[in-house]
Amino acid sequence: MTITILGSGTSQGIPVIGCECDVCKSSDSRDKRLRTSILIESGDTTICVDAGPDFRQQMLRENVKHLDAILITHHHKDHIGGLDDVRSFNFLQHFSMPVYASPDSQEEIRREFSYAFAEKDKLYPGAPTFNLIDIIDGKSIVINNLTIEPIPLRHLEMLCYGFRIGNFAYITDFSYISDDSLNKLKGVDYLIIEALRKEKHYSHICLSEAIDIAQRLGVKKAWFTHIGHQMGLTEETNKTLPANMMLAYDGLKIEV
Repeated sequence: MTITILGSGTSQGIPVIGCECDVCKSSDSRDKRLRTSILIESGDTTICVDAGPDFRQQMLRENVKHLDAILITHHHKDHIGGLDDVRSFNFLQHFSMPVYASPDSQEEIRREFSYAFAEKDKLYPGAPTFNLIDIIDGKSIVINNLTIEPIPLRHLEMLCYGFRIGNFAYITDFSYISDDSLNKLKGVDYLIIEALRKEKHYSHICLSEAIDIAQRLGVKKAWFTHIGHQMGLTEETNKTLPANMMLAYDGLKIEV
């Protein structure tokens, strides 16, 4: 299984518009971050976690020609804003895109892309088409050869989902993880986890909190994502991290 970091930045991406900080002005390509998302490829199966405003750019950069499904962590704009562009896959694949999401996220998708859910006789021919599917706590998602376990999290008061596939897990955009959800992550060897910045935040975990979770789980390797421009330069930050941990960056490919 190959995981590609499509985007590793926070909701504004990096560089942030109008910002003159050292991170935003960095010449290191690893400090240029699109909105957070990953691509998972296993055999003939390709799925994406989240489709933010940079979805089109990310699909083109990675030359994705086929997409079996999209998993939605939650319905903030930086995670669903690019769903309109699934219409290219609708055209190529001749089916509605399966989108796995919580009921609340589905409601927001229906509101945000209302033109895609119009009555058949009023549906614009070029609109994207979605097959919205419930994420249910305790019920695995099976997509071809992949079995995916949803991990419930809390993003302030919002329900958010991480996902586990075998010994790999991806968890982002959360401020609280229950003991039950932590137990569902036991045995994970490879973890991608958010780390917004070094200072604590009210709705995201910070770097020290992400390190603590990775260490409690005893993972072999951890990558930090959903990184804000307050974190510091990638090269400098990596030097301060445990040997088995590093900042993720756009385009990074992880073989599991």
